[in-house]
Amino acid sequence: MKRNTSFGWKWKGVYLLISLFFLCSFPKTLHAQTNANHLLAGGGISYRNGVDATIGFEHTTSYHNAWEYFANGYVQYGKDSETGTITNRSFFHNYHTWMFGVAYKPCVIRGRNHHGNIRIGGMAGSDTEKFVGGGSVGYEHSYTLHNDWEVFFLVKEDVVARGEDLFRTGLSVGVKIPLN
Repeated sequence: MKRNTSFGWKWKGVYLLISLFFLCSFPKTLHAQTNANHLLAGGGISYRNGVDATIGFEHTTSYHNAWEYFANGYVQYGKDSETGTITNRSFFHNYHTWMFGVAYKPCVIRGRNHHGNIRIGGMAGSDTEKFVGGGSVGYEHSYTLHNDWEVFFLVKEDVVARGEDLFRTGLSVGVKIPLN
């Protein structure tokens, strides 16, 4: 009995086309975590009556390690002496600083759609009267969303020399917008 071998070649061609499709789309996933650039915006609270907002630029290197260049505004609010509550005057016209800085963020935890980084950096700026500077240490955990957008949570300790408050322990949340 003679076998029909043409049927086998047709299916092998289909398998070959499917294999080529997956091989051509595979290299795109290899570069998803390297050399990505993000614009980040976040805000948070700090111990002892502090609120801060941060905008920055993050450049991710291999394996989710990253460099961050940021600008930070910090307000330490207080209660109004006349009313005993927090008012616009006591919030916005109290002690505040403006800082610029750089942070290196080595990755310590990697998962499928999340990663965690230790954040180590330095910053310098002004409290509108004198120069202030300091350092920052913290842990940042990021969750990757659709189209490389990310949401991050940051626990940090800022040490500010020549400021009204030496230690600022705080929490921040924010979003990373992809630039690539």
